[in-house]
Amino acid sequence: MLMGTSTDETTATTMLDRYLDAGGTFLDTANCYAWWHERGSQGGESEQVLGRWFARTGRRDEVFLATKGTAMVKDPDQVLVDGRPDWERAYQSFDGAGADNLRRSVDDSLRRLQTDHIDLYYVHVDDLSTPLEETLEALAGIVQAGKVRYIGWSNVRTWRLERIRQLCAQHGWPAPVAVQQQHSYLRRKAGLRHASIVDDEQLHYLQTHDDLMLVAYSPILKGIYDDAEKRADHPMMGAYAGPDAEARIATLGEIADEVGATGNQVVLAWLMHQTSPCIVPLIGPRTLEQFDTALPAVDIKLTDEQLTRLDAAGA
Repeated sequence: MLMGTSTDETTATTMLDRYLDAGGTFLDTANCYAWWHERGSQGGESEQVLGRWFARTGRRDEVFLATKGTAMVKDPDQVLVDGRPDWERAYQSFDGAGADNLRRSVDDSLRRLQTDHIDLYYVHVDDLSTPLEETLEALAGIVQAGKVRYIGWSNVRTWRLERIRQLCAQHGWPAPVAVQQQHSYLRRKAGLRHASIVDDEQLHYLQTHDDLMLVAYSPILKGIYDDAEKRADHPMMGAYAGPDAEARIATLGEIADEVGATGNQVVLAWLMHQTSPCIVPLIGPRTLEQFDTALPAVDIKLTDEQLTRLDAAGA
């Protein structure tokens, strides 16, 4: 997300090289990354960095490439207040999932990424104002044209996901294979109204539909698991703070000590150990240090007993 803006291109491409050299294959970006970094941006900086890297290295065929559309704001400068995004205003001005916008957005992403196809293309933010039939028929045409291999949905409620799947089955359109939501070790507070964070109902839905992969964004909640002081006043904790979070963090600390790792690393490892649903946790490092700190999570092997304790922890 940050490549080409707050992460300079030299650092970004060094990360990409190290990631692939270590065996990484999955890259996730979006056409709107990251318009909020500075005035005058129209988004697309991350895709452009990836495109130049593909062209220079010839490594496009080594990765499964995901990008997204429908959440680009029409006039970014109008929703920046004192240099920071006003997300409420931004949500009201997303370009949406209309057929013409989807076709245009895919072509623009292909150009920036310097590739002839996208492996996984997400509706970035579920668009309630556009008929699902219009969106799904357009996506089906894009897949049929060979521009996209698979589709996904992000920031979506479970009832909408079921309706999407019903329409795809009814019309023979390609159905989503991936759902990208905010998901971590901490559990969201009961009663929270939030379309983007996995709740119990959505988790159960994904567990009973094994043709859907859960792609978890913000899995370490901006790194709060390693820093009690950071947790105390971090905005990410607003959706999680409480006795349940405290109990799970305590157990997480015990397991981290046992395996000789950080809390953030254990959370990533715990997510990668999940099989129902199967989960791909995304990391979004801003610096090489953050990348190098996250990578050891791949090699952490949690025992069945440790996984049971982590799962059972809570108030």
